[in-house]
Amino acid sequence: QVQLVESGGGLVQAGGSLRLSCAGSGRTFSSYAMAWFRQSPGKEREFVAAINWRGGSTYYADSVKARFTISRDNAKNTLYLQMNSLKPEDTAVYYCAAHHTQTLPTTPSRGYDWWGQGTQVTVSA
Repeated sequence: QVQLVESGGGLVQAGGSLRLSCAGSGRTFSSYAMAWFRQSPGKEREFVAAINWRGGSTYYADSVKARFTISRDNAKNTLYLQMNSLKPEDTAVYYCAAHHTQTLPTTPSRGYDWWGQGTQVTVSA
């Protein structure tokens, strides 16, 4: 079992930046590939980015590529999402998730086993 707690969300103007954090506890954090997802009201949950256990392999949704950066610090049991050039359409609840393998899933946007409770990000126009 892995417990995940997100933080760092808030209100920001379009063009601004935020950094989300996801603190992991329980089993060895570095054993798992991790990802960020988001969900807006009335929409399905959307994949944002994923990272393997060492941080050497990453994968992004086209909508955030070149604006968002996923990273991790296994010594601190923490996953990050640096979000730059934010747009109103980035407004959503952001969730971190852990996969039971060290490498990215065959389909990086699917198959995650443990989830955090989410943190709200609101981008004003």
